[in-house]
Amino acid sequence: MNPFDFVNSINHKKNDMMIDEDTEKGYSPFLINRSLSYFQDTVLLANEMNRMSHLDNKLQYDFLRHAVRSKKRFSKWAKKSTSDDIEIIKEYYGYTDEKAYAVVDLISDATLVEMKQRISKGGKTK
Repeated sequence: MNPFDFVNSINHKKNDMMIDEDTEKGYSPFLINRSLSYFQDTVLLANEMNRMSHLDNKLQYDFLRHAVRSKKRFSKWAKKSTSDDIEIIKEYYGYTDEKAYAVVDLISDATLVEMKQRISKGGKTK
């Protein structure tokens, strides 16, 4: 069972999926709460379950299954966007993502163009 099966059962199917201890172990409160936090009508319920993280997985699941109104909800997960500037800085200096994001504002556009030319490996361009 993946976390999205639990999210679907909370959002619109409303069937009880926790029938044994194995499925209870497969329930990930963090992922469920994160997926519910993308919607205005469920963000407060997800926050309440974050506050009550000491409760058993079964209790959290039952609360959300009964408290959330039945509705088809879907959203893409937010992901970090990477820009070409970050990739250039990472390759040129050998920085990690975190360090590259920290210094990208300190590097001028002219310096970035020069760095891009220095790390260019040649070949065809797309």
